[in-house]
Amino acid sequence: MRIAEIAPVWFAVPPTGYGGIELVVALLADGLAERGHDVTLFASGGSRTKANLVSPLKEPPDPVLLGNVWFDAFHTLASFLDAREFDVIHDHSGIIGPALGAMLEGTPPVVHTLHGPWTDPAKRYYRLVDDRVHLVAISESQRSDFDEIKYAATVYNGIDLDAYPPRLDRADKDDFLIYLGRANPDKGPAEAVEIAKRVGLPMVMLVKKSEPFEVDYWRSDVAPHLTDDIDVRENVPHDVKADLLARARAMVFPIQWPEPFGLVMIEAMAAGTPVITSPLGAAPELVADGETGFLRSTLDEMVECVGRIDEIDPAACRARVEARFSADAMVEGYLSVFESVAR
Repeated sequence: MRIAEIAPVWFAVPPTGYGGIELVVALLADGLAERGHDVTLFASGGSRTKANLVSPLKEPPDPVLLGNVWFDAFHTLASFLDAREFDVIHDHSGIIGPALGAMLEGTPPVVHTLHGPWTDPAKRYYRLVDDRVHLVAISESQRSDFDEIKYAATVYNGIDLDAYPPRLDRADKDDFLIYLGRANPDKGPAEAVEIAKRVGLPMVMLVKKSEPFEVDYWRSDVAPHLTDDIDVRENVPHDVKADLLARARAMVFPIQWPEPFGLVMIEAMAAGTPVITSPLGAAPELVADGETGFLRSTLDEMVECVGRIDEIDPAACRARVEARFSADAMVEGYLSVFESVAR
């Protein structure tokens, strides 16, 4: 099958630091190519892939320009210009991709993965393309939040388990917490700092804060509460991230919104590290309460759960990701969708 995978323009594939969607696209392109399909990956320059790489932009835009419609439009339009060379187009871009895909009227079929949250403008927009583009949800929570449209499938994001060497013995864990996410109030970094301070444990924060809004929020709401035992790092290489995830006693991820998926949670569990998070969005689909972490609504409850973290078996965390969120499971899920829409 001739498959086009269209990544967002903002980061290389796979990402060197932040970039959950780009990580998913990298695994998909490589996994499909390994299965013998003729795959073309449209991604910014600097990307690495086992597929055929086409880079409309020779390097990713400056991160401070994230969301600039001209970069998004140029990259996505350039990716769609040769659409009829493919049997299926799989689009991960922003709002430009579904619009271009709808104009093709099914020749070839376009699959679009919904990576973002539902808002009223998004609902209105996707109603327009529903009959012309095959929409894939990344969680049942995301799907149930807007059930007025047809979905081709729900396919969970997956990760390369080999890229997360686990520590499965509690005795091998170091006595610190970890937070991984954007500097955004939805992700709860300020709440994570408060939890670490209340339990008296050091914390490593792997944070993306490159956009102006992220910088302003960090300066006003997070930075004033940092202490010497909170280690803040940006743009760490993957091997450093994986090592820190495996060594941490727990991930604290007190999200404040209905997260459509939450890749960082399965990254932590793959490394054998339990997750303490809010029971919002897809979190209950990812984290098994009392088995691979804890789902709690208040900071007081999360603080209490840090004290109970030794009740969680690191091996159970790893096993849940192996069973439900592997790269192989994700690739097979999308292959099923592609074969269905191509018929």
